[in-house]
Amino acid sequence: MLQGKAASDMFNFRSPSFKALGLEKDKLSDKELIDLMLKEPRLVRRPVVRIDGKVYFSADKSTLENLVR
Repeated sequence: MLQGKAASDMFNFRSPSFKALGLEKDKLSDKELIDLMLKEPRLVRRPVVRIDGKVYFSADKSTLENLVR
């Protein structure tokens, strides 16, 4: 799903679930971020959208509108 992107691109560091963990985001590896997202889906930035084979994380309405034009 990441398609070569860093796990941090998909990770929701602003989530209350992440803040409750008390972890330092700069010290987490991609593997650790992926493990956290698998355990707690609220840590995935949403929406996750696939358009023309590319994946976009947390795209807002105007960004999505521009992508489909």
